[in-house]
Amino acid sequence: MDPVRVPSIEAASFPLPPRLEGLRRLAYNLHWSWHPRTRGLFNLVDRTAWTRYRNPIPVISGPTEWSRVLEDAKFLAEYHDVLAEFDAYMANGSGHWFQRRYADQLSGPIAYFCAEYGFHESLGIYSGGLGVLAGDHMKSASDMALPAIGVGLLYRKGYFRQTIDADGHQEHEYPDYDLTRLPLGRVQDASGLPLTVTVELPGRELTIAVWVAQVGRVPVLLLDTDLPENDDADRPITNILYVRGREMRLHQELVLGIGGVRAIRALGLMPAVWHLNEGHSAFLLAERAREYVAAGTPLDDAFAAVKRDSVFTIHTPVSAGNERFDGDLVRRVAGPLLDAGGVPVERVLELGLGVDEDRSQFDMTAFSLRLTHGANAVSHLHAQTANATWQGIVEQPIVGVTNGIHGPTWIGQPIAELLEDLGADLDDLDESTEGGRFWERMERVPARDLWDAHLRQKRELAHFARGRLRSQFARHGESPSILAELETALDPDVLTVGFARRFATYKRAGLLFSDIDRLARMLFDETRPMQIVFAGKAHPADRPGQRVIQEIFQRSRAPQLRGRVYILENYDMRVARFLVQGVDVWLNNPRRPLEASGTSGMKAAMNGVPSMSVLDGWWDEGFEGDNGWAIGNREMDPDEAAQDWRDSQDLYRLLEEQIVPSYYDRDASGLPTRWLTTTRRAMATALWRYSTTRMLREYTELLYLPAAGVAVVEDEDVPAVTEAG
Repeated sequence: MDPVRVPSIEAASFPLPPRLEGLRRLAYNLHWSWHPRTRGLFNLVDRTAWTRYRNPIPVISGPTEWSRVLEDAKFLAEYHDVLAEFDAYMANGSGHWFQRRYADQLSGPIAYFCAEYGFHESLGIYSGGLGVLAGDHMKSASDMALPAIGVGLLYRKGYFRQTIDADGHQEHEYPDYDLTRLPLGRVQDASGLPLTVTVELPGRELTIAVWVAQVGRVPVLLLDTDLPENDDADRPITNILYVRGREMRLHQELVLGIGGVRAIRALGLMPAVWHLNEGHSAFLLAERAREYVAAGTPLDDAFAAVKRDSVFTIHTPVSAGNERFDGDLVRRVAGPLLDAGGVPVERVLELGLGVDEDRSQFDMTAFSLRLTHGANAVSHLHAQTANATWQGIVEQPIVGVTNGIHGPTWIGQPIAELLEDLGADLDDLDESTEGGRFWERMERVPARDLWDAHLRQKRELAHFARGRLRSQFARHGESPSILAELETALDPDVLTVGFARRFATYKRAGLLFSDIDRLARMLFDETRPMQIVFAGKAHPADRPGQRVIQEIFQRSRAPQLRGRVYILENYDMRVARFLVQGVDVWLNNPRRPLEASGTSGMKAAMNGVPSMSVLDGWWDEGFEGDNGWAIGNREMDPDEAAQDWRDSQDLYRLLEEQIVPSYYDRDASGLPTRWLTTTRRAMATALWRYSTTRMLREYTELLYLPAAGVAVVEDEDVPAVTEAG
């Protein structure tokens, strides 16, 4: 089937020279976020504006000197080439995997619901891994020409921006986004007016505006309650991602689930499959049951019909990641709406009974598992944990579909150019032919070229980090001499370890500091020094996580480690790109088996940065002995302190005996040949296996097609499929 098309009008109105009207088309499609040539084009329009905003809307809507641009022959030639490439991408999906194998077999699109999306740092409606995974999912769906539509919330104040004060305390600032400066469109209804839908709340109706972020071929609907039609108390419902208040959070999830279904229906769409990415959107299942009941279907049959074509992804074994609400709160806020629709709230609460059988709680994950056709965990190890956790609720095993990442978004340009020399098309990965499996030819990349590309990315990280650190320390009131020292921070000649993620305590960010004296000897070794760069946020309500940040910051400023340990503030997608592309080793040491998957190590590996990680999440299956290093083994000590100590000692041993010697062992030409062997293996084992292309193929054949009643093609050469009987 054809891609989903959603009528919309851009959030801002501004003139462009008629000869350059195509810039508007390029700017309002987030295709630019993973195509450097398009970003380069906007940089040519106004370098100052692009450097400041890194978002094309302020660039082309600002006071641009268009006469200069129109007289630049090189720019015009580049403009026409980029526009032609974009139009070809948007027009042609017929040669891609889904269209080759399943073409018109789906009766409608895949409707993908998620509470957050990480497309680009300029659109701050994400907090971390879940959102970035959802963004990568949408981008790969576009690349693969998979018919899909996303649904989420438009957080006008986004997720918080992090600063760290001079004492190491995390501080929170919520931006106030100007929608006219974002790549968004206002969805239109059949008559061309701005589309709104309503959700009934106790004593009032909530009006919801529908926006769209166009991600290549895939539209993502974003719901917004900040409208003058609503009560002042209701307007902020969708303002802040992961708001702390439980009642406000419940309102958000009603908007996402129920409002999302109603927005899709208002557009006349009939999805073939409904995908809940984590339990935040679980109320969509109740809303779809209400639709069936309204059409005359008995309630039990309605639930069965909803279950047939719904699928669910569970993302974490940690309790905080599985949403629960007080049952009385659900009765009070959602009960009138559910009861009036013929889906009694007491029946909903019964279906949301958790594994602990606490009838005072409504468990969104349990509700989702009971009302979906199939469910998946996000790694094979996580599938084992999830099946053990949810035993008695799931009727069939939760399958493991290991997460992946969208290579074009995360691979640095110097490395990407080397891969293109091997025949890679990062927009269209294909393992079905020998020519398509470019990752099997990594040994053909000259060692010097690979090392030079890595050093280029490492220097880019150093320059970026120095600027960030100068701003941070200047705000702390540090002296000019201290600020001057930052000119040599993160020396590219020094082995650099990276650690960046959400600062939840189970991720054990402070494990490296278990033996300060031993660590200091490694950091300041005269011939083989080491340096460490940290980044990450802790949720505003997570005080223990914030204390970890404070501890690391204070360690970084202590005389024993100063100048070799740094923490960058305001971790976002831009910071993440520099880190995964530019460090030498990626460190991950969660408490096994609490890391469901983890994707930052995959991003690093595709850039030739091997992992040093606990055998948890993706690394439990990804570690092959020659593509990185494993901390500890698969045996876990019930004494957490003893396990932490043992893992820290193994971490130090790996650094001292394997990693540092391998990095500094150079041949006659100055190349670290042993290190580059590991680098090649890290890339070769990650580029396909941990791509969202591979992940989406598994979603399609393990979850989507069975839920749609379509049989899976067994042989790549077979072009057709049959209806599942």
